This record gives sequence, structure tokens and C-alpha cells, in this order.
Amino acid sequence: MANPDLHRIPNAKLPSKSAVSIYRLPGGGGFLWAVATGPDKSLDIAGQTLGALNVLDGFLKEAGLDRTRIVKAEIVVTDHDRKPEFDAAWASWMPDGQGPVRSFVQSVMPEGDLVEIIITAALPA
Repeated sequence: MANPDLHRIPNAKLPSKSAVSIYRLPGGGGFLWAVATGPDKSLDIAGQTLGALNVLDGFLKEAGLDRTRIVKAEIVVTDHDRKPEFDAAWASWMPDGQGPVRSFVQSVMPEGDLVEIIITAALPA
């Protein structure tokens, strides 16, 4: 059943879940939710973070958005002690004064993944 107010981009490896979901409010605006990991699992956390952020940039651009529209970011890492390295990569990517609220948690993840980033972005009205 199609929902004209919802648009989903399926996960390439598991089509029963989405990499991106977009909900458009009836009067305009709405939200984009997206998740990304770094494509190159051989990199350290800073490299994987920048790779994941690049993936998110693509999702945002496809929706006509940019980084400044992100209102929330959830960061999942395998080692909380690597937060300073993550923060440095994030700070090089996110414009000053435009950062979203952000959480940072440690979890077990698939082999090779060091970071996963989940964002919520606001669509313009």
C-alpha cells in the first residue's frame, strides 16, 4: 500500500528496513530520518565517521537538504573512549552554531563497524 506522505529508500542489504525515511506533513515541512555507517571498515573511527557523514550528505542532498537541517543525531560506537576522535571528525563536518542535539552511546556492532550515525532532519515548511 503506497503512502503519498511517506518516502523510503530501502537498505541495500536488507530491503525490509530503510536507510532513509521521509515524512511530509500535510501543510508542508516534515522530517527525514537516515542511518549510515562508514563504507570502509578498514579505517579508524575518525575515517569511518567521515565516511558515514559523507553517506548522510548524499541522503540529505537527495532530499534537497543540507547539514544545517539536522535537528538530532544519535551516535553509536563500539568504544566510548574514542569520543574525542569522533568529536574532531564531527566538528570538521558540522558548521559551527548549526549542530543538532546529539547523544553518544557504546554498543556491540557488526564486525568492522566502529560507528553508526542516525539523524533526524527537518524539511522546510
